[in-house]
Amino acid sequence: MFNLKRSLSGRVLGATLAACLLMTGAASAQSRLVPASEFYFAEEARTTRPVVAIQGEGDALTEALLKVIARKPRAHAETAQLAHVAMSGGRPELGVELYERVLRDLSTTEVLYRPVLWNYGWDLLRTGDPEAALERWDTLVKARNVTADWMPTTFALALWQLDRKDEAVEWYAAAVRTHPDRWSYPDRYEELLPDWLPAERETLVKVQQAWQADPPQWR
Repeated sequence: MFNLKRSLSGRVLGATLAACLLMTGAASAQSRLVPASEFYFAEEARTTRPVVAIQGEGDALTEALLKVIARKPRAHAETAQLAHVAMSGGRPELGVELYERVLRDLSTTEVLYRPVLWNYGWDLLRTGDPEAALERWDTLVKARNVTADWMPTTFALALWQLDRKDEAVEWYAAAVRTHPDRWSYPDRYEELLPDWLPAERETLVKVQQAWQADPPQWR
């Protein structure tokens, strides 16, 4: 997962806040979420990628993104990148508003729709809202009815954080069924999940241990 660990300055944030309406939203309760397929082999390289319109870092990057957005209201990639910068810089409300602005303008068939929604989910997870993250990823899956290889471990992580442990184990079982050489044991997590934070990999170890103790059978 792409991770810009740069904070936004008060001056730059002030300019951004003046241009954006801040909003908060309480995540709605999730119904039971379990794998619909036995295997998840599909690769989605175009989905699981960072949205980077402009290279750079810090205030210089933020100002460059703002300039483009001011000139081009439909600068979707730049707005999504700024949303990520805001959320990773400690401004989750601003990041949510920017992400939602982009998604309102994108149809589900546009190239940016899937990577924007995928990154949005990760930013929500990493700002302490796994339920909202799960909602975005579930929306992403339903938009194309995919069986992508990123789904089992990602859903397992979010569900475990929500204390929905039975569902998390169901998803981990799907990962093992699909790639037993990768997920039966946690010794390859750092290799397989290089963009996950150490705490996220540690959480997945707990899911793996729960799966190993009582592996569910595919129905």
